[in-house]
Amino acid sequence: MPRDTKLILCPLNLRHAKMDYRAYEEAVGMARRRDAKLLVATVAPEMERNLNIRDSEGYWREQLNKFVKDHPADGVEMETVVRKGAVHRQILKLADERNVDLIVMESANPKVQDYLLGTTASHVVTHAECSVYVVRG
Repeated sequence: MPRDTKLILCPLNLRHAKMDYRAYEEAVGMARRRDAKLLVATVAPEMERNLNIRDSEGYWREQLNKFVKDHPADGVEMETVVRKGAVHRQILKLADERNVDLIVMESANPKVQDYLLGTTASHVVTHAECSVYVVRG
C-alpha cells in the first residue's frame, strides 16, 4: 500500500530562484494532487557574503515571503521556514524534526553544468530518512 504524503518539504536556494524554480512548481503540484501541506524552506548562511545584510535570517525570511507571494500556491496549505547553517544539514534536520514524507529539491546550482547531481542534493538523497524527488535544472 502506498504511503500517505502529508508533508512535503521544498528547500529553495533563493539566490537562484529567479533563474529556475521548477522544484517549487513541482512541489506545489504534488501537494495539490496529494492534498499535502507544503513546507517551503531556505537556509541562511552562517557568514553572509554581503556585509550590508546585518540580520541574515530576517533578510532571507523577507526574501522567502516575497518569493511565495510572487508564486502563489492556491489551494495548498503552506508554511515557510528559515534556518541558518550548512544547507544539506539543515534540510535533513528540518525533514527529521517535522517528520517530512517527501523532499522536492533542485539537482544543482543552475550555473554549474559539470555535475550530474549537486553536492547538496547528493548529500540529502544519501542521508534522508524520507523519499527525495530531485528536479533536474
